[in-house]
This record gives sequence, structure tokens and C-alpha cells, in this order.
Amino acid sequence: MADNARAKKLADLIREVVAEKLQRGIKDPRLGTHVTITDTRVTGDLREATVFYTVYGDDEERATAAAGLESAKGILRSAVGRAAGTKFTPTLTFVADALPENAKTIEDLLDKARASDAQVREASSGAAFAGEADPYKKPGEDEAAE
Repeated sequence: MADNARAKKLADLIREVVAEKLQRGIKDPRLGTHVTITDTRVTGDLREATVFYTVYGDDEERATAAAGLESAKGILRSAVGRAAGTKFTPTLTFVADALPENAKTIEDLLDKARASDAQVREASSGAAFAGEADPYKKPGEDEAAE
């Protein structure tokens, strides 16, 4: 079992090597320049690596990029093995990152909250206080009222 620092260092190296190889070394038209490597995680025994990626485009482009990554997996693993210099090169698993969808969901929820806040602000613009403007008693007011 490797320590976490070594796994993190290997994960960073894998992310850099895969991104560089996708940008300059693989001629597959399905991958193009619209694939971005967002994160990499390596298991504690350094045997498996999960590479998270995003694709700029629609669902069809995401599917073709996933097929392109699967077909280039061997080339990418070889490049990682040369760069890492470890006894065992981790197997690569490519997973589409859900970050863009999560960000869109959060942005939609924030838009709903802004609209709700605007409605409340509009409804309360002409409203008056339910009681007095200052509902707190001040010292000396009780004696003056009696």
C-alpha cells in the first residue's frame, strides 16, 4: 500500500501526461481539442487510475469522445508508463465528469432563488410595519406611560 502523497503525485503526473498526449500525440479526430482532463484519482495500491474528463459539445460529441478515449487507452497507458517509471503502470478508466451538469443545476437553482427574492422585494415595497417602527422598549418609557 502506497502513501497518499505518492498516489497524489502519480495522479497529477497521469493527468498531465494524458492531457499532453491528447493534445499533441493522438491523431484521432473524435478527440480533437474539445476534450479536457479535469481530475485524476489513483487507488491506494497504485494499480488503477480514474481519469475524469469533460467534452465541450452536445451528447453526440460526448459519445464519440468516449469511444475515442476507449480506443486510445493503450497508447495513453504506454505514455503514462514511460513518464512514471514505476514497476506497474496503472490501468486507466475514463469517466465523464459531471461537473458541467452540476454547475448548470446550481445555476438554475440560483436563478429561481433570485426570481423568488425579486417577488418578495416587489411585494414588500409598499408594505408598512405590522406594529411600530421600533418595537423595542427603551428605558424610561414605562414610567412615562403610567
